[in-house]
Amino acid sequence: MMRLVLPLLLAVLGLAAGIGGGILLRPGTSPSPSDEAEAVHPGKDDARPAAPRSVDPAEQPDYVKLNNQFIVPIVEKERVASMVILSLSLEVAQGAGQDVYAVEPKLRDGMLGVLFNHANTGGFRGSFTEAAKLVSLRRALLEVAVSVLGPKVTDVLITDIMRQDG
Repeated sequence: MMRLVLPLLLAVLGLAAGIGGGILLRPGTSPSPSDEAEAVHPGKDDARPAAPRSVDPAEQPDYVKLNNQFIVPIVEKERVASMVILSLSLEVAQGAGQDVYAVEPKLRDGMLGVLFNHANTGGFRGSFTEAAKLVSLRRALLEVAVSVLGPKVTDVLITDIMRQDG
């Protein structure tokens, strides 16, 4: 008799836990007010990020991927030692995407100048993906983008970066 009760009890407990977990994790359920308060003001031991704020769709930026990759040679001892290949996108005001493509040749020219300068000052040597190096590179690229397009550009995103050593 006991041999039947224990497996039956475990099966019932497992079924109850499965149903409870399914209800708790069901998509489309709204969190309780205490969950929302905790997400906005997480405790010091709570590692969950704060809940995202809703943004007015009219304020959402557009992201414009520049058509071609940027290829930057790294010259050492009068020869090309490696190549850095980057893909860039611009964060612009909503509806400004066509403005970017209209001036893309001028934009690319200025950005290539920044990338060549970054390469010549050693920015792509060693751990070239270090946060401080990428922040200064993004800042310089943003300055060029703003000088060409004006304040409708709000950020430059490095979407791909690779160094190929030769």
